Amino acid sequence: MKTVATLSSAALALALSFALPHAAFAKDETPPATKTCSSGKVLDKATNKCVRTSSNEINDDERYEAVREYAYFGDYTGALSILASFENQTDPRMFNYYGFINRKQGNMDAAMEYYAKALTINPDYILARAYMGQGLAAEGDLAGARAQLAEIRTRGGRNTWAYTSLAMALRGVQTNY
Repeated sequence: MKTVATLSSAALALALSFALPHAAFAKDETPPATKTCSSGKVLDKATNKCVRTSSNEINDDERYEAVREYAYFGDYTGALSILASFENQTDPRMFNYYGFINRKQGNMDAAMEYYAKALTINPDYILARAYMGQGLAAEGDLAGARAQLAEIRTRGGRNTWAYTSLAMALRGVQTNY
């Protein structure tokens, strides 16, 4: 019988997904299922149409959902254009995704600065802690990554996607997050 220690990364990720069902995670912590719009546009939920980010018909919550989709699917240019259109330019979610994009593009110093800004505004923002921890782990700072994992747990995030994804990163499981 195989143990968790001998499972492949993919098998470990699958095992964790069954151990901690996505239903237990907050919506903004689970990976998006699809990319709804293209060309930097945002879904207007009232009309169910993709509109320009400058539209007065959409709000920052809708912009945020679109940023998550664009970033997750690797369209960083689209994500950045939407981030620039946020009405609230001090939204910690915005800083978190600036950090995410910079991390994915290899700009680790800038990423850490953005994560720090998000956490200065909201120290309980566990998704920013998870992404910061993943960056730290990728850079070999496992102690720093474990400290973020402990902070997530301390702040009530033990059974969240943020915790699970960082724990996976600490085990060497490759993710898109």
